[in-house]
Amino acid sequence: MDSQVVELLGRNRLIDELLRSGLEVALPIRDRGIDLIAYADLESKVPSFIAKPIQMKAASQRSFSLDRKYAKFPDLILAYVWNLERAASTVTFALTYREAFEVAMTMGWTTTNSWTSKGYYVNNNPGSRLLTLLKPHRMTPKRWWRKVTGATRTP
Repeated sequence: MDSQVVELLGRNRLIDELLRSGLEVALPIRDRGIDLIAYADLESKVPSFIAKPIQMKAASQRSFSLDRKYAKFPDLILAYVWNLERAASTVTFALTYREAFEVAMTMGWTTTNSWTSKGYYVNNNPGSRLLTLLKPHRMTPKRWWRKVTGATRTP
């Protein structure tokens, strides 16, 4: 599948998930490391406007990566949209940079040459250990709402 098609499918899937969770979505005009902004406004039963930037990593199959350059964005959510080749098995995991870094440390990636010299690590064949670490970050509408707003109740 063409990489641009994967990116478009991933973004549309992510927007669909966010809207179904009761959140709103804004698309930045320029690509400067943030692909989407998810937000809840006063009409969404939150006490004040809340927004979180999202960097999406879309994959036709499965791929988990982390780049040190994203550490500079406060509250950035890294959304990994997997299995876009097969719509019935598409899944999204969402982690803050800190959560993703903890996964990378647990997996031993932060001691690799790739991380220490380039500040980047990618795994295109996630095994059971990584899948276990990601399981709590698998998104549902309720989890998306909580991830963006911090609130436990959906609107």
